[in-house]
Formats: sequence, C-alpha cells, structure tokens
Amino acid sequence: MPDEVHTPRLSAICKCIYRKALNISNILGYGLRLGKTVLTLTALNNLLFDSFEIHKILIIAPLRVARDTWPSEIEKWDHLKDLKYSVALGSEKERKAAFMIKADIYIINRENVKWLVEDSSLPFDFDTLIIDELSSFKNHQAKRFRSLMKVRPKIKRIVGLTGTPASNGLIDLWAEFRLLDMGQRIGRFIGKYRDDYFVPDKRNQQVIFSYKPKPGAEEEIYKKISDITISMKGSDYIKLPELVINEVQVNLSEKEMKIIDDMKKELVTKIKDDEITASNAAALSTKLLQMANGAVYGEAGEVINIHERKLDALEDLIESANGKPVLISYWFKHDMKRISERFSVETLDSADSIKRWNKGEIPVAIIHPASAGHGLNLQTGGSTLIWFGLTWSLELYQQTNARLWRQGQKDTVVIHHIISKGTIDERVMKALKNKDNTQAALIDAVKVNLQTGGKIYE
Repeated sequence: MPDEVHTPRLSAICKCIYRKALNISNILGYGLRLGKTVLTLTALNNLLFDSFEIHKILIIAPLRVARDTWPSEIEKWDHLKDLKYSVALGSEKERKAAFMIKADIYIINRENVKWLVEDSSLPFDFDTLIIDELSSFKNHQAKRFRSLMKVRPKIKRIVGLTGTPASNGLIDLWAEFRLLDMGQRIGRFIGKYRDDYFVPDKRNQQVIFSYKPKPGAEEEIYKKISDITISMKGSDYIKLPELVINEVQVNLSEKEMKIIDDMKKELVTKIKDDEITASNAAALSTKLLQMANGAVYGEAGEVINIHERKLDALEDLIESANGKPVLISYWFKHDMKRISERFSVETLDSADSIKRWNKGEIPVAIIHPASAGHGLNLQTGGSTLIWFGLTWSLELYQQTNARLWRQGQKDTVVIHHIISKGTIDERVMKALKNKDNTQAALIDAVKVNLQTGGKIYE
C-alpha cells in the first residue's frame, strides 16, 4: 500500500472496512472527502485475493465517476495492481462487449441499471454489489430502484457509499436500506416505515407534502441501522484547512420588493384556483428564486430583469479576492448569461477547462451545481466559492462545496452566499441548515471510533 494511504488513521479505516465486510453482507459508508473509492477498493482487494470471500463485483456509479474515477483509482495505487476491471459504457454493443471480458470488477453507470437487469439478456451473476452515491437510489418508485430490487436476492454482499445519506430528511433512508438489507431493519414497506416513525408535516387537506419524525424516532432508526453502518467524517481523519461560511445580504429597494411582491401575489392567486400540488408549489418556488436572483422568465420565455443587487455584490466579492481565483455557482441559465455579460468568466464544462482551472489559469470560473458533483476535483485551482443563486438540494449544495474543501486543498476555503433580504433566499438557506442538522445527527449517531483497540461504535 502506498505511503499516502498507509498512514495510521487511514490504515485503521481500511482495516475497519475490511473487518466489517468480512462479517456482514451490507455496509453503508457515510462521509465526504474521505477517499471512499480507494478505501472500498482496498477492502474488495482483500476480500478477493486474501480471504476469497467474493468472486465477481458490480459497481454502479454516476456516469463520470464510472468512466473516470473508479478506473483511475484502480490504476493509481500499487496495492490494487492485481484487480482486473471492465467499464461498461457507451452503446449497447460496447456495454455487452465489456461484460464479456473476464474481470474481477465490472463498472456501469446508474442510468443503465434497468438495461442490465431487464433488457440486456446478460446473466446477473454478481455476488458483490457496490453502489457509489447510494442516495441516488432514495426514490423507491424510480426504475433503477425497482430493477435492482428484482435481482437483489442474488447478491450476497452489498456496499452503499454516500456523503449525503438523508439529503431530504430521514424519509430517504427507507429505499436505501431496503436495498441494503431487504427490509430487515426498518421495514419492507414504505407505508409502514412512515406510519412507524413519522407524522404528516406539511399538507393540504388529504394531500401530504412532507413528513416529520415522531418523538424518539430518530434515535430508534439510528439504533436499528447501526450494525450495518460505518459512518466517518473526513474532517475527523484527514487534516483539512479552515472553512469560512459567509452570508452576504443585499437589500432591495421598495420599488424592487414591490415588483417581487406583486408577482408573488399574482402567482399565488393563480395557484389558489387549483389544488396545491408538489408540482405547482415547485413552480412557485422556482419563480421566487429567480426573482431573488434579479431576473425571471416571462410567459413567453423572455427574461424580465428586476434588479442587479446580486451582481453588484458579486462584483465586490470578486474584487475583494485580490486576484485569487473565484468559483461562482449559479442555478438558472439567465443568471449565467447576466454574470457572463458583466464579468469575464469561463464555464467549467470540459476536461480542458477543469485542467486549466486546477493549474490556476482561470481567474473567475462559473459552474452549475448539477455538474459539480461526484468525482470532480477543483481544490488545487482556488479556495473561494460564491453562491450567486441557491438550491433546495442539500446533496448538490454539499457536493459543490466539497469540490474545494477537500483533501489536497492548501488554503483556507471561503464560501460566500449572496442572499436577497426578505426573499425566498432566506428560507432556502434556513432549510439547508435544518436538513444539514438532521444529517449531522444521523452521521454522529453511527459514527465509528477507529482508535486502535477501541470499540467500533461509540
């Protein structure tokens, strides 16, 4: 094992994962920035060639991670040189050819799970399954989830990896653990899980939009899943630079607030005529977020400008960086257009642009959270992130922040949030904090004590 991995603490982590993998069939690993890929591969390598516990492995991952991250990690480390792998991507012909190659590990993107299980005519003879970013299987109604459940009984050992296990609250855990243990711990049916541990929260008559845990439910859930869960925070085992979180409030004029209030009233009035559903509530939220950022799409798709307060604040933040590289996160296309018209920015949307950013050749870069997720390393190019527009998604929010605040970052990371005072921005920021608190409690509840000779669980 290379020296980079063979530090006392990381060695202890690998041993812990290996020990757990030998004794149980299901593992759920939490934690961002900890190097989950190499740790998992180390455990798999031991199970394949030391104990002969497993024989054929399937890894399901996001497309870019399946294509780049897993293969590069296998090739990077000396102690993994015996692992033979095959990446099943591309056309159907290319994917089938990849599965015909004799290998220890087969890697596929999550979008092709249904194809593999139901349409490929290939035998599903994998005894071990790794799901990278298990949280992408939190929807029990999704095709990928239903397809995987059809072959779940054939799998002897399953490992789920995620840094955001409960991005929308504890309700997400049911589908994830249904895959892991087939319902042994928190139930086989989502309805019973909701009835046992939750009560309706936000609702409109008979339509329930969200649930909140019953008193004591969180502790009970944590207790039931702890025996198959390894939970670690990267900051506990890897020395990371300081992280500074900053909120930059902008004040809108009375005229600008009136425009937003009038548009909000109009939207609400339209919705009041019909029953409120998740879809039109989301539509309202989207419009309000656009207005908070300074522009909104009209009925014909045209962009209606409302204010430039956030652009002014962004200019101040870029200037205050004193020439240090700045990464801007945006959500709506018209925001990217407005930012690009005012500042000289480059979009990080290609391997070349990412490479040049990491070399320090791009002073101001812009990125969308949906493309800033799994497997993207940006920490060597800069240490300042500015959220121009916010997202309700805790998973995307945390993943984007982790592009800079991660192992290999040498400078203090500063994350700015530009917040329009008195708008939906404040509610989104509060919601992200509340969700994060829920998730932090989950992680801490099953946190691993990896000190030599110590207990596995605190």
